[in-house]
Formats: sequence, structure tokens, C-alpha cells
Amino acid sequence: MPQSEPSPARNQNVYLLFAHAPYYPGPGTQEINTTVVAAGSLLHPRVCQPDGARIHDLLTQGRQPGEIIALSTLTHELGGGDDWPAVGDWERVTTDLVQLVHSGDCDALSLGLPSIARALVCSGPHSHVRAFDAAAGEFIDYGPQERAAALAEVGALLASLVAEQDLWPGDGLLTPLARRP
Repeated sequence: MPQSEPSPARNQNVYLLFAHAPYYPGPGTQEINTTVVAAGSLLHPRVCQPDGARIHDLLTQGRQPGEIIALSTLTHELGGGDDWPAVGDWERVTTDLVQLVHSGDCDALSLGLPSIARALVCSGPHSHVRAFDAAAGEFIDYGPQERAAALAEVGALLASLVAEQDLWPGDGLLTPLARRP
């Protein structure tokens, strides 16, 4: 049976990347400070609603299959964050998502990104991060090119993880918001 192509207006097969307070999943493990979840996880009933559904709508509109969208990119798209109040409480939603991941109620790619990569994905797509290199005695500027490289690395990890099976967004998901033509 032929499968239909996803609508170009909404792509369910996208992912949300967000940073959060670091934690250690167990003794002797690496710090986890960043998480990637399937867009559908925003529709989980244990995520603050309707905020999660509104963020899902924003996240899935006009994206490419397999695209990873950093929360900071959404912030950039929302006027540098000025329009977040009209969409939802992203802090509460991401806190709920981390709790879902901890309880095993959705799949995630949990990462311990190095500080520069984490800073870059927490910054907007056109932002720069400066770091002091004590050995060289100078500042190093990291910008959009390095951010794209960090996101590409996360993308490669995610691609290898979902090669056989996509991230499970959880059970009992709510219906996505309907778009008016």
C-alpha cells in the first residue's frame, strides 16, 4: 500500500532540542545537560497543556523530515522571546519533558554537550559565543558556523539512534492543534 508524503505545512517527524539543569542518571555516568525528544512528546498529557500543543504546532510547521529544532531557534522565531507568552510556558513544558524522560514515559536522546556546544545551541541561530583560551591568552569567537556543526553532530547521533526505530513520544498523546487554511 503506498504511503502518502507528509504535508509540507506540518511535519510530525521533527525533534525538539533543549538544554536543562544538568543531572547524572547514575553513579559514574556522564552529566546530562541537553535532551532531544520527538515533537509528539509535546502532546503528552503529562506535559503542561495547551502550552505543549501550541509549542508542537510552532515546532512542526514548515520543517523538514528529521530536522532538529533547538528551543533557542523557536525563541528567535518568536521575536527573541517576546512572543512566548502568546504560545506557552516553555520552561514548564521542558521541565515536564525532562520528567517524562526520567520516568521512561517517552524516548529521548540525552546528551552531555560540552560547554561551548551547549552555549551555542542555547543561543539563537545568528548569535556568537566568546570564550577565553587561557593557554593562548585570547578570546575565541564561536558563531553560526560552529552552532551548525554542533547541531550536525547531534543530528548524526540522533540519526544512528533512530535508524531502526524513531523516538517513542509516549502513550495517550493529545490531538495536534488544527490549522485553519
